Amino acid sequence: MSVTKIHARQIFDSRGNPTVEVDLYTAKGLFRASVPSGASTGAHEAVELRDGDKAKYVGKGVSKAVANVNDIIAPELVKSGLPVTAQKDVDDFLIKLDGTPNKGKLGANAILGVSIAVAMAGASEKGVPLYQHLADLSGVKPPFVLPCPAFNVINGGSHAGNKLAFQEFMILPTGATSFTEAMKIGTETYHTLKKVISAKYGIDAVNVGDEGGFAPNVSGAEESLELLSEAIKKAGYEGKVKIALDVASSEFYKDGKYDLDFKNPNSDPSKWISGVELADLYLSYAEKYPIVSIEDPFDQDDWEAWSHFTKQSSIQIVGDDLTVTNPLRIKTAIEKKACNGLLLKVNQIGTISESIQAAQLSQSDGWGVMVSHRSGETENTLIADLVVALGVGQIKTGAPARSERVAKYNQLLRIEEELGSNAVYAGEKGFSAGLTPPALLKK
Repeated sequence: MSVTKIHARQIFDSRGNPTVEVDLYTAKGLFRASVPSGASTGAHEAVELRDGDKAKYVGKGVSKAVANVNDIIAPELVKSGLPVTAQKDVDDFLIKLDGTPNKGKLGANAILGVSIAVAMAGASEKGVPLYQHLADLSGVKPPFVLPCPAFNVINGGSHAGNKLAFQEFMILPTGATSFTEAMKIGTETYHTLKKVISAKYGIDAVNVGDEGGFAPNVSGAEESLELLSEAIKKAGYEGKVKIALDVASSEFYKDGKYDLDFKNPNSDPSKWISGVELADLYLSYAEKYPIVSIEDPFDQDDWEAWSHFTKQSSIQIVGDDLTVTNPLRIKTAIEKKACNGLLLKVNQIGTISESIQAAQLSQSDGWGVMVSHRSGETENTLIADLVVALGVGQIKTGAPARSERVAKYNQLLRIEEELGSNAVYAGEKGFSAGLTPPALLKK
């Protein structure tokens, strides 16, 4: 079954910015995919093609990427006659059609929209759910692993207008026995946190950021960690909920140092700290609070600090801007022992096949893998199916608020219901570096 027609258009993401939507047709019908977009993007990510015309959509229009789908990809892919079930062949065809190392000619956003739609069409052609089709492509056999969600409940960094340098503080219901229970624990803790913040900082402190988390005017990381600890305790889930951080430290890396006061235009350079000092800060937090994972603790090119910290720490250290879901960057990180976890974002690399390859390469070195949304999201729920298909046991897709975030969690509830006894919940095991899915199931 091959593609009969493709049509792309410009739609809007959850931040009100343009993005690409692709309609792909086969004899089975219409398959529609849309593409997410990040705020704090890594320098090594595949190219998200934007028009750059400041007079329209503040330069963020995607008419070029849309035209590349309609005028270049569509006729070539239809002509190729490639079956939609042959995901890797289609993705390789798209990569070759682009011909650049970073998808800069056609745009990763153009290519990814088509790649996702092909996967959806492939699942339909086989008459199986999307997670089953993606699992077949990645060689994962049931029982399937349902992920532990990492809910971003306090926002800082580029996602919020407060003084907080670290970008995300997440709660993880590791003590749940099912994904359904994880949602119960997560939502109850989130609502409790809302009350705690409102009582301490006032009613305007519970407005939500891009990913549904709160952005209270906290002075720093320790204050945020205290708020989380209080909410977890008050909700009655002490010991069942762990904490994860996404520091996004490339955002505040200056002249070889880290500026935790980077949002202040008059920040004092004498207070900027070294990678080693920042590592010590993380270690002190991990001793005091139940932290199981830290993402992007250092700048995307500060390899030395990464390797130093990973050697010292017993928790999951996740590469995002460092690795950008790119097998070449992942190989370097493995060689340098720079981290032991991958943040998998499909739009950083631009195709479904390369995303699967990135996960498998990471797992081959015993890394943990966390499938992730972007801060500019759409209602597309692909990553919910993908995380089950890969069996990696970890997903982050925002707070349990805002429909574009909750859509993914709701899809996982449907998948859990459908799989019944043919699935296990990852829980805390999903965050033990070195546990690839088969090992996770045996424990």
